[in-house]
Amino acid sequence: MAGNSKRRGAIRQRPSGNPTAGSGGRVRRGLEGKGPTPKAENRPNHKAYKRVQAEKRAAAASEARRSSAPGRSGSDRAEWIVGRNPVVEALRAGVPVKAVHVADRVDRDDRVREVLRLAVDLGVPLLEVTRTELDRLTSGAVHQGVAAQVPAYSYAHPDDVLREAFDSGESPLLVALDGVTDPRNLGAVVRSAAAFGSHGVVVPERRSAAMSAAAWKASAGAALRVPVARAVNLTRTLRAYQQEGLAVVGLDVEGAVDLTKSDELAGPVVLVIGSEGKGLSRLVRETCDQLVRIPMRSGTESLNAGVAAGIALYEIASRRSAG
Repeated sequence: MAGNSKRRGAIRQRPSGNPTAGSGGRVRRGLEGKGPTPKAENRPNHKAYKRVQAEKRAAAASEARRSSAPGRSGSDRAEWIVGRNPVVEALRAGVPVKAVHVADRVDRDDRVREVLRLAVDLGVPLLEVTRTELDRLTSGAVHQGVAAQVPAYSYAHPDDVLREAFDSGESPLLVALDGVTDPRNLGAVVRSAAAFGSHGVVVPERRSAAMSAAAWKASAGAALRVPVARAVNLTRTLRAYQQEGLAVVGLDVEGAVDLTKSDELAGPVVLVIGSEGKGLSRLVRETCDQLVRIPMRSGTESLNAGVAAGIALYEIASRRSAG
């Protein structure tokens, strides 16, 4: 009934406590600004941010594909050593590995553990990637979950190699390769050159093995001590060396002079080695001051470039040390 103040809810009850107490600054802080609004590409939930991140990932992937793409010159791309044993051998040999990539959840056997230990000891960066990413980086090679990236080799200039040979105070001894296309042979020649005191190795730019990962591994780290130069035209480079006083001596199975009886090997010399199958090319053969042969039993097939270089360089080193 009207005027019945005793009816439930007719009179509003005031809450207990101090109804006029302040908010403690909560309202004021809530009204304060939060600074300028970040740009769209800097806000993680914005589509512009996601687009920018996608572009960055695409650019990084493109660069990785470019650096590991097959068929490009060894002077402008990185190389890959794949497989557990090859990576262990490369790290042991002192190959300048840029980074070691290990697939996630790889079975860590003794070889993988040694890869990790050597990488840590040598200060080589270790990167864990997915197996799919490692497949892409190594162009589908059988990597066994481990791959090492080797930086592109920095070739010397043929003139610089000769100048450093003269500056050493020793009689210059250089090795030139003509048509050697196997990188393992190139690495073996570089290793022999380092062992027997050669001042450098010269290879032509075309139709020749490059200082790839396989060559690095075959050299057993000797490529760090012996410079490898690239010549635009090998014949022209050999003639330039002749003008500087070096004798150009070519190894040939039909050489007229026995290696052990050659007088040209005692002084400044360029030892030229051809491919196992074709030997020296015609122009290089005609440029040589002398063609020498390694004495072998009749009927023996020709030696590969790595073995031939080791024998010839040993003979030169022995003669020089005796003289």
